Amino acid sequence: MRKSEILVEAIEYIRKFSGDAFVIKFGGETLLDKDVVDSVAKDLILLNALGIRTVVVHGGGVEISEAMEKFGKKPAFVKGLRVTDRETMDIVEMVLSGKVNQQLVGVIHKHGGEVIGLSGKSGCLFEAVKQKKKKVDLGQVGEIRNVNPKIVKTQLDSGYIPIISPIGLTREGDTLNINADTAAAELAASLKAKKLIILTNVEGVLDKKRKLVHRLTVTEANRLIRDDVIVGGMIPKIKACTHALKNGVERTHIIKASKHAILEEILTVTGTGTMITRHKVKGG
Repeated sequence: MRKSEILVEAIEYIRKFSGDAFVIKFGGETLLDKDVVDSVAKDLILLNALGIRTVVVHGGGVEISEAMEKFGKKPAFVKGLRVTDRETMDIVEMVLSGKVNQQLVGVIHKHGGEVIGLSGKSGCLFEAVKQKKKKVDLGQVGEIRNVNPKIVKTQLDSGYIPIISPIGLTREGDTLNINADTAAAELAASLKAKKLIILTNVEGVLDKKRKLVHRLTVTEANRLIRDDVIVGGMIPKIKACTHALKNGVERTHIIKASKHAILEEILTVTGTGTMITRHKVKGG
């Protein structure tokens, strides 16, 4: 496709989404790739300039594990959730809110973006409760009980790109570790965001033949989980998308964090990853 045709195609989507909120979850190993982080930052700045209100919820699991080992603590997981005692919680908060968050703020600022770093504790954004005890006590691992989006809306109204670490706060003032996919989905629902976009290190959802599935409904995605086609770390991402869709988010996307993938996914008909919706739809 010629550049002029791409631009014409994009204009339709720019008009469609101007003024809408997009929540983007950015995490995993992709945060360690400088070129990817630079590209994502530029995409966010462009979307913001076009009137699309972008919010980022980030993870940082790799950096947390590295920091734990430096402090002589061995990372432990149960069904993908980090066992988080109080000492580990201090490390988690230090890495997420102090290091990863501020690094992302710095990159976006470097490229000319209006950006602000926030924690899920800021304005009691993510009010949380400890996960119910199961066979193994995960410690300071929380579930979001309520989202107070006022602080995010205020920053969006002021033209900023909020960058948020997934840290929760209990009513008693205790700090909890929140899954970033879950936090992004809850925030998207609370903001009545038009889209939730989850950036990963894979192309999107793959079928039995390991080929990319460009579009899925919630029913189709759940069937792929039951059939063990969707497995491992992709399952919580599908569940996050499903939760967002059931709570008012129009469309969700799982895409690889590659150069300008966000722009290609949302400003073209074909996209680049997997779009998940409640029902079959036309367009992007």
